[in-house]
Amino acid sequence: MKDLFSLKGRVALITGGSRGIGKMIAEGFLHQGAKVYIAARKGSALDETAAELSKLGPCVAINADASGADGAKAMAEAFLKHESTLDILVNNAGAAWGAPFDEFPEAGWDKVVDLNMKTPFFLTQALHGALKAGAAKGHLAKVINIASIDGISVNMGETYSYAASKAGVIHLTKRMAMRLISDGIAVSAIAPGAFASDMNRMARDHGDMVAQAIPAKRIGTTEDMAGAAIYLASRAGDYVVGSTLIVDGGVTYMRS
Repeated sequence: MKDLFSLKGRVALITGGSRGIGKMIAEGFLHQGAKVYIAARKGSALDETAAELSKLGPCVAINADASGADGAKAMAEAFLKHESTLDILVNNAGAAWGAPFDEFPEAGWDKVVDLNMKTPFFLTQALHGALKAGAAKGHLAKVINIASIDGISVNMGETYSYAASKAGVIHLTKRMAMRLISDGIAVSAIAPGAFASDMNRMARDHGDMVAQAIPAKRIGTTEDMAGAAIYLASRAGDYVVGSTLIVDGGVTYMRS
């Protein structure tokens, strides 16, 4: 039991790991003993984050744009230059786009859906062999998809492609899980609520105001996100297959 949440000796890859939720998860994994690779397309911010997190444990930066099938393949190839096995894949990189219904552009649809929904599938596919090799070490390999509460309940903001993509990720998680568990790979997801990030600038810049609409009366913290991800990534979460863990302080149920 004392090692139930340990990630000692495990290798993790976190997309969008240079900031926000990805960085929170990376920090938690490092505290639990994992070797962490963080991937992002903005090199300077990525290198700064890797240097900062390296004070906690081994953290390696991979500069790559994972968008779409081609980007996912390129990111997998970049990772496989460092490691032949992978224990934990966190599909966190994401994008959002808001515009009125009558003006919503195809570019805003394709950019968001390619990164939020297409990339998690094709990156997992490209790293399938490495994940199976991780599972062969005697524990389940894990894939954790980062969804959103906007894929579960309706946010009245006009972010059509974002909501659709995150709902798609939740169902994709279920379908991938049914196939990959036979290879010793458990797939699950996290649906975050309000966490401070560049994507959620309201929570970042006006956290006290946002908190008033949350039953828990606060926005999420690094510990909240890291704790959820550590649970799913470790032995503690081995029996969670295909489910999405809502981490939102109760907002989803209040919306309902």
